[in-house]
Amino acid sequence: MPWKNWSAERIGVALALLAALGFSLKAIFVKLAYAAAPVDAVTLLSLRMIFSLPAFLWVGLAASRSAPPLTRGDWLAVLLLGLLGYYGASMLDFLGLQYISAGLERLILFTYPTLTLIIAVLWLGKRLGRREIASLLLSYAGIALAFAHDLRVAGETDAVLVGGAFVLASSLCYAIYVAGSGPAIARLGAARFTALAMLVSTLATLLHFLATRPLSALLQPRPVLLYGVAMAVVSTVVPAFMQSAAVRRIGPERMVLIGTLGPMLTIFFGWLVLDEPLSAAQIAGAVLVLAGVVLAGRG
Repeated sequence: MPWKNWSAERIGVALALLAALGFSLKAIFVKLAYAAAPVDAVTLLSLRMIFSLPAFLWVGLAASRSAPPLTRGDWLAVLLLGLLGYYGASMLDFLGLQYISAGLERLILFTYPTLTLIIAVLWLGKRLGRREIASLLLSYAGIALAFAHDLRVAGETDAVLVGGAFVLASSLCYAIYVAGSGPAIARLGAARFTALAMLVSTLATLLHFLATRPLSALLQPRPVLLYGVAMAVVSTVVPAFMQSAAVRRIGPERMVLIGTLGPMLTIFFGWLVLDEPLSAAQIAGAVLVLAGVVLAGRG
């Protein structure tokens, strides 16, 4: 088959693109669930993690069976990154989506590539090449252009500020997760690290739920449960493993640059599914982001 002749780099780029697609649909599923029933962020995130749990348990056990035991440093990395990446970042993001649109959420959340690159340069000794810098400038110019209209006409300023603060905090948590995942994946392997980090996130989420909600809160209407399953499979399990595999092949900095395609995908699906406005500025921004993605994906 043709893909068997692909280089590790091309496979990494393809995995990063598919991961961006899966993650871009998360905000759509969340907004649809909020519209379907009066479900809160903690309960909705708990459903997402519960439905994801079997896959991560199976992969974690399979990947750890023949692998050497984790050192104390490995456990610390898994614990901290798991708490930051898919518990802290996801909880803050779900809270933010109660106040702002899916499109605006993507704009704020996708400050994380810049934060990740800064973290990598300051603490991990990474150096940015000209292609990465150019790709970053193109992508963020596109994002800024695509969302300029939304920021100008957004109503309920207080709600936008509250939601924006939650999502910005989510972006910072996720940037630390992505920057730290590179060394952890190199030591533990993509599948093992992802499964263990997600198990930590799931445990933290369920403890949060049990401490603040009655167990009966999980008994939601069928549409909410179906959106929970969709979030678990389409926007959690599959893209999480794809993203880790992409990091292993092309590195976290390049992966997050390619991931800037996500906001444009969310804009499109927000327009198609949620009837969110699609302006000429957003289309022009999408062109710039795609140009940045193509540049980042070139070998």
